[in-house]
Amino acid sequence: MTENITNTGKVVGINGNLVSVQFDGNVSLNEICYIRVDDIILKSEVIRIRGNIAQIQVYETTHGIKYGDIVEFTGEMLYAELGPGLLGQIYDGLQNPLPILAKRAGWFLERGIYENFLNYERQWHFKPTAKIGDTVRAGEYIGTVPENSFTHKIFIPFYLLGNYKIKSIADEGEYTVKETIAVLTDEKGNDIPISMSFRWPVKRAIKCYSERLAPTETMETKVRLIDSFFPVAKGGTYCIPGPFGAGKTVLQHTTSKYADVDIVIIAACGERAGEVVETLTEFPELIDPKTGRSLMERTIIICNTSSMPVASREASVYTSVTLAEYYRQMGLHVLLLADSTSRWAQALREMSGRLEEIPGEEAFPAYLESYIAAFYERAGYVRLPDGSTGSVTIGGTVSPAGGNFEEPVTQATLKVVGAFHGLSRERSDARKYPAIDPLISWSKYKGVISQEKSAFCRSILHHGDEIGSMMKVVGEDGTSLADFIIYLKEEMLDAVYFQQNSFDLTEANCGKERQRYVTDKLIHILGSDYNLNEKDEARSFFNRLRQKFIDWNYTEFLSDSFKKTESEIDSIYDDANGTLSNEAKLLFKGGE
Repeated sequence: MTENITNTGKVVGINGNLVSVQFDGNVSLNEICYIRVDDIILKSEVIRIRGNIAQIQVYETTHGIKYGDIVEFTGEMLYAELGPGLLGQIYDGLQNPLPILAKRAGWFLERGIYENFLNYERQWHFKPTAKIGDTVRAGEYIGTVPENSFTHKIFIPFYLLGNYKIKSIADEGEYTVKETIAVLTDEKGNDIPISMSFRWPVKRAIKCYSERLAPTETMETKVRLIDSFFPVAKGGTYCIPGPFGAGKTVLQHTTSKYADVDIVIIAACGERAGEVVETLTEFPELIDPKTGRSLMERTIIICNTSSMPVASREASVYTSVTLAEYYRQMGLHVLLLADSTSRWAQALREMSGRLEEIPGEEAFPAYLESYIAAFYERAGYVRLPDGSTGSVTIGGTVSPAGGNFEEPVTQATLKVVGAFHGLSRERSDARKYPAIDPLISWSKYKGVISQEKSAFCRSILHHGDEIGSMMKVVGEDGTSLADFIIYLKEEMLDAVYFQQNSFDLTEANCGKERQRYVTDKLIHILGSDYNLNEKDEARSFFNRLRQKFIDWNYTEFLSDSFKKTESEIDSIYDDANGTLSNEAKLLFKGGE
């Protein structure tokens, strides 16, 4: 790729990937520049300006840079190129297509190699929706092209302010993303050519919408524990903190496959290379349950591993959220999964140290909270100029050292997100999936079941956990039969509803109608009193019921086998003379 050079400077200081540059003329904060080292150029970004000295972070390894090397400023901010052809791509944090880089450089990517962000040679079938003489403004679209299973809207570039008239527009046909498909005239009579792609600075939110709405619609993940008890709303935010190996990445894979969204964007912002390679190799093989084709057709992967330069981790976060906002502008629902934001925060800490800024807690920069908040605030549910709605939902994983949720990154994230799915080492080691700890997790959003039913189940969970902790001290013999039954109910709730097999297609894809149906059945069991006289009798009863319930989860919803297994559950319930308690009756209309 080539950029227009607006100014030059020279290197006067080097500290890791922080380089000080002396310049003349005008230089802007966040401006992109290139350091010339022998025959290669290294992409960089201005992060601080003091007098005529600009301090820049380099997105590549910096060996070989020396005093006096030429630095070329472009006048451009760090940007993403928006247009048809983004879906199915695997990019690095600077939006370079990694498969194309791999063809040029082989297994080990060389520094200083940059590629076009989009395919400039491919032709797309453009169909105009506007006509000559129409008045348009930024964020409105003038035509469409098909992109996989979606209709990709061609927008008036978001940076054009004011109203414009369409002077000419291309006929329906095949065009590349760089060909002029329309000419606009501004209020001063100047002509502005428009193509199907344009640039947008990644650190500026796209706000070409009419209204920002409250996120109230549940985003179904098909994970029972999330949808029923700790839900996520479309346009909302949530975080998944947990120790290493607790299942954060696996949970993100399951969510991206089954979530009720149109587009999924994976931002691997500094995760370990082994996990990123696993993502890159597995995602093209995953079958989208919605279409029966590859999940990659509606996925974009932004890939930066922990072995890559730290500055590129920050770029990957902003590039991914910009692409998400772009597809939201088309009236689509987008899920952005950032893995892991702790690595991004560590990159901020490293750069802050090299800038010699006053450190905050655990040497993280004092502005860590505001940076994290600004990232999550780019999520949202919006109404667009044409009356349609779109959303960006952001879910970020956090990898606190030792699973300590009191560390700064986790605490800063918890202040701004709407749901918290805390993973625990104990549940992970017990092979409980998902390893979300229901005792510490929470959500501010509305789930697929009523709040009263959710609260009833959680009360049994907490009461049963207290009894279980007491039993570790006094033993089973020192526990009353009534308390022991509550403990068995809590164990059953955990085993048959909170735990879920992600490898079985029926079990993993548990929709809201099934969740509501199964929850009602479960509340009948948990909210009933039984004619049980011995602990062994109670244990045997709940073990039989639990196993039959697990078998029920593997049957297709409302199928003959589903109804047969349900009748067997009812038979076991009747054998113990189960009677619904008054508290549980209040949860059902008419006591049914």
